[in-house]
Amino acid sequence: MSAYIFLGPELGKKQDAVDAVRKKYPGSEESIFYAGETPVSTITDTLQNISLFAESRIVIVKNAELIKKNDDVEHLVSCIRNPEKSTILILLSDEIKLAAGLDDAVPKANKQVFYELFEREKSEWVRQFFMREGFNIDNDSIAAILELVENNTASLKSECSRLIGFLPKDMPVNSEDIEKWLSHNREESAFTLFSRIACGDLSKALESVSVMLAAKESAQSILAGLAWCFRKLGDYLSLLETHGEANNFELKKIGLSSPKARDDYAAAGRRYSVEDAETCLALTAEYDILLRSPAAVMENLLMERYILTIIKKPERIFRNSQGV
Repeated sequence: MSAYIFLGPELGKKQDAVDAVRKKYPGSEESIFYAGETPVSTITDTLQNISLFAESRIVIVKNAELIKKNDDVEHLVSCIRNPEKSTILILLSDEIKLAAGLDDAVPKANKQVFYELFEREKSEWVRQFFMREGFNIDNDSIAAILELVENNTASLKSECSRLIGFLPKDMPVNSEDIEKWLSHNREESAFTLFSRIACGDLSKALESVSVMLAAKESAQSILAGLAWCFRKLGDYLSLLETHGEANNFELKKIGLSSPKARDDYAAAGRRYSVEDAETCLALTAEYDILLRSPAAVMENLLMERYILTIIKKPERIFRNSQGV
């Protein structure tokens, strides 16, 4: 068996690494599991069974940071060290480390951590994308994109690809066009949902979730976008705690340049504290796990309950999280 560990929050490059492994083993049968949802015994059974339909099998385990129990780690390590030759294991996590036993069992050459891009790297990624497509884009437009899109190349590629379908090639891209297509006239997204959460608009938030789910947007991707927003809210609130107020320079440093984004985070800042934002992140992770369980058949109801909890009962949530 060949085993790989790909970690970190940079989803685009991590997906590229997974795809590179797939190309090495074309035609493989593929199984995907979520740690915390699927028992490790099921995963190890799959690793030890020979594929009946293909020459090789790729087993992908997401949320691998949740494999922590000693027995589970030992069983999985045993499979890695006593491999079935036609099986490939890929352990994925948005965290930057796994249980020590798992990490030690995989060769260093097969392990990689994909960190979020630095601001200059993100700017250059966007600039190169538009240049390859024949567009001229300035720094203000790049800043507007980075402000409205999640900090990973998978999301950037998706949104920038959508943008080039609207923007004229015969004139430079400007920030007003970016704001128009990514904010004002964009389809419902985690960002429009966060805007409604920020101002406590329950009915609009529920409507936004309903529209996205009806359009086959996965609940997990919605929660991933909201998690990104709550992390940025934590940065914004920490900035206010440190400086008392936020000037334009400091806001730009944390990726808030447009008036719309600043209004959203200012509104959220009036409803949530730094500790609240951390609790919202924890709650978002909790619902992500719930949605991968057998209860996921009630996806709409779970998402509605999540929104109700975030908007209508913040005080209760936060008191409970502090053991009150």
